[in-house]
Amino acid sequence: MANPSITEDSLKAKLRDTLKAVHVEITDMSGGCGQAFTSLIVSPEFAGKNSLKRHRLVNTALKDEIALIHAWSAKCQTPEEWETEMAATGGNDHPSLDGTVGGKVVGTDA
Repeated sequence: MANPSITEDSLKAKLRDTLKAVHVEITDMSGGCGQAFTSLIVSPEFAGKNSLKRHRLVNTALKDEIALIHAWSAKCQTPEEWETEMAATGGNDHPSLDGTVGGKVVGTDA
């Protein structure tokens, strides 16, 4: 069932407010029904924390939202890590769309 209150914009706003994120990319991979999201979150709050601790910060910030969606994927970077990766990739650092068709998760006919 779709949850119209969970959108790319609402998730971005919450992450910016809660984690002081300086850059957030959210992609709704569910075709707009708000059930599957992938993200890139850049926050100074991640400095000195390993991947698990970064994801825990995100999961805590989005506790209510994550409980209502089916799939959530996050890439968490510090501003310095993001700048280094952006320089290395020529600015093509977007959340992975692996396993999608046209950037959307699709069902099977099984």
